[in-house]
Amino acid sequence: MIRILIVFCSFLLIQEEPVLSWSESYKLSWTDFKGSPNLQDSAAAVTASGISFGYSIKQTNNEVTNFSTQVHAHFYPEQSWYKPDRAGIHVLNHEQLHFDITELHARKLRYEINKLKITNHVKSELKTLQKTINLELKNTQNKYDLETNFSRNIEAQAQWKAYIAQELKKFSKYKSN
Repeated sequence: MIRILIVFCSFLLIQEEPVLSWSESYKLSWTDFKGSPNLQDSAAAVTASGISFGYSIKQTNNEVTNFSTQVHAHFYPEQSWYKPDRAGIHVLNHEQLHFDITELHARKLRYEINKLKITNHVKSELKTLQKTINLELKNTQNKYDLETNFSRNIEAQAQWKAYIAQELKKFSKYKSN
């Protein structure tokens, strides 16, 4: 069994712990998983990833005149772990796809933000979008684990890999920098 820990951040904070930002050119390796495995847990590996989100709003005379956002997909090495005797390359690929799913939802959040108009309600709209995308991310991660039987279903794993690659391409305009 493989489980994922999803970390939701409402605002960008100075991070005490190290993070890896998602990148097309970088794939996770087991050396990125620095947490201590929970030996009581039946999982072979746990990936901690999440979307950090921050925004600023500019106002003039109590009217919103502009806003900016920052959205990042992160992997948290200190909270991620694996059991070397149970986790091979297939499990690592499964964990990478969890991180890719996080990036997909960061792109979806950027896409939805891009459609927003500057209004006095933009702050509440941003919060609603973040909440909606984080719920969708959680549900997608859970569905992925269930349908792939935590990486054991090789055919379903391949289908998910193709689907996420297609979705990442579809939202490529909104990828992480």
